[in-house]
Amino acid sequence: MTTKGLPLHGADATYLDAEPDEATARLAEAMDDDPAARAEALRRAAAAAPTHLEAWARLAEHALDAGDPVAAYAFARTGYHRGLDRLRKAGWGGQGPVPSSHAPNHGVLRSVAALGRAAAAIGEDEEAERCRVLLAEMDPDDGLGLLG
Repeated sequence: MTTKGLPLHGADATYLDAEPDEATARLAEAMDDDPAARAEALRRAAAAAPTHLEAWARLAEHALDAGDPVAAYAFARTGYHRGLDRLRKAGWGGQGPVPSSHAPNHGVLRSVAALGRAAAAIGEDEEAERCRVLLAEMDPDDGLGLLG
């Protein structure tokens, strides 16, 4: 997105490299498991590929859905910090778009959203708001519907 020829936020969009195929396949299999087995399958997927951002995000989302916001907070925080590290290595300077239209960006965006939800659930309202603002700045089009 540009305005008068300038990139949004004055910074070019950041596009993360794709996750390894094997890790992505393992995560997809975990997501196909029935909900009762999904938590353990997601944990195995994250343990086998601890740099896979979406694995941490999915673990956090699953923990939130299961009513465990403390575990969700820990999983989301891991994905968030690993995601920020990956974004910086990709040239992100702390601002600018991280478009959800690019699938490899989904893990970091989902981690930020999950961290915000988990923070709100444990009463960390300021952090929840920071996450909401960051997510809106990273993906203003909200292509994944994470701001709703």
